[in-house]
Amino acid sequence: MAVEQDMLIAVEPVKTHTLQLANTNPLYPDFSTGTNNIQIDKTKPLWHNYFLCGFKGIQEHFGLSDLAGMNCLVDGTIPPSSGLSSSSALVCCAGLVTLTVLGMNLSKVELAEICAKSERYIGTEGGGMDQSISFLAEEGTAKLIEFSPLRATDVKLPSGAVFVIANSCVEMNKAATSHFNIRVMECRLAAKLLAKYKSLQWDKVLRLEEVQTNLGVSLEEMLLIIEDALHPEPYSPEEVCRCLGISLQELQTKILSPNTQDVLVFKLYQRAKHVYSEAARVLQFKKICEEAPDNMVQLLGELMNQSHESCRDMYECSCPELDQLVDICRTFGAQGSRLTGAGWGGCTVSLVPADKLPSFLANVQEAYYQSGDRCLAPEKQSLFATKPGGGALVFLEA
Repeated sequence: MAVEQDMLIAVEPVKTHTLQLANTNPLYPDFSTGTNNIQIDKTKPLWHNYFLCGFKGIQEHFGLSDLAGMNCLVDGTIPPSSGLSSSSALVCCAGLVTLTVLGMNLSKVELAEICAKSERYIGTEGGGMDQSISFLAEEGTAKLIEFSPLRATDVKLPSGAVFVIANSCVEMNKAATSHFNIRVMECRLAAKLLAKYKSLQWDKVLRLEEVQTNLGVSLEEMLLIIEDALHPEPYSPEEVCRCLGISLQELQTKILSPNTQDVLVFKLYQRAKHVYSEAARVLQFKKICEEAPDNMVQLLGELMNQSHESCRDMYECSCPELDQLVDICRTFGAQGSRLTGAGWGGCTVSLVPADKLPSFLANVQEAYYQSGDRCLAPEKQSLFATKPGGGALVFLEA
């Protein structure tokens, strides 16, 4: 679901071929560049590069050169590096303003797909969840997002509970580290080994979902196949090569991304088990929301708790502070609590019965935030209840 925090860009189209970017936050310096030769430096994930991703995505989609310029002022209330998709919000916002200035039209789905692809210019092998919800979100409803083809289905959340976001205050910039891309590669390798084990065309396979679709089996059946096909001990690059019948050089140049070529261990069993079980939990969550049993909040909370345990133990994308914060949230009345976003820092999301909200906020504030120098961010940005917000909008001055 979209949270209520957002990213805003005020835009003035100009006749020159120059992009002028400014930010209301003094931490983010001004930047300007010509519109015709957009260079995105993957070595430094600077704020303006996320704007350039969105701009370049639209430019390349329409095959345009000689674009008019824009003066842009960026403002936002999404805490950065917190797992609440501030970077994707900036990419999507930049794509939308570029499209609007050009006077072109695209559907929300097309926009989401272009922005998901163009965010990879920054060097992260990201998926498309954040960009999809940025455009497809509707107030008052969560969305089940599915890919190939991209589509979103309404999911009505329980009325007696709220979602509370709590920031661990451990910043995680996923474009500046390789953790995130290593997981993408481990899943890619696991998919290839599973495909080979099942005599599929493994060299064409990139994602675990493709193996399931090609075999035409359920997620539960995939979890059984993993037990036969993969071993829990980590794989070395050499073992992966032996399993696939390829050379080390082929593995590094044809399969791995540039910042994962030196990785020495791949935990393929654990990553695949997490992905298939997490996908099953998503569908289970939707089913419970639709059936709305009396103990719905408790059941949804249990799924969120299982999800955090799998993120922590099987996918290993948590961190001690997130685990501590999740425990504190559960202690003070959350039915379920888990990390959200890429992990390794950022935020937790907790499902809290509405009648417990005031005491929950007060207790978590005291237990996590008032012990030590946790967060410099204002209180409201670190701990808040939220409901599903709307997606991206354009306001045109008459």
